[in-house]
Amino acid sequence: MTKKVILKITDLLKEHDISLRELSRLTDIRHAALSELANYKRQNINFGHIERIAEALEIDDIREIIDLQEMADE
Repeated sequence: MTKKVILKITDLLKEHDISLRELSRLTDIRHAALSELANYKRQNINFGHIERIAEALEIDDIREIIDLQEMADE
C-alpha cells in the first residue's frame, strides 16, 4: 500500500456548513483549484492554500485540513 496526502476539503465544508464557492470567496483561491483538491485531482498541494483555508476557517491544527491515507496499489 502507498500513502497519499489528502486535503479534507469536503469534511471542512460540512463542518463549517459552507459551499465550495463560499470557501473560494473566503480564501481567494480559485473555485476550480479547490474543486480539484476536494476531488483529489491535483497532485501538488500549495502550502499557501492550506494557510488561507486555516485562516478563513479559524483552524489551528493542520490535521483538521490535511491527512495521510493509505491507498491501494493499482
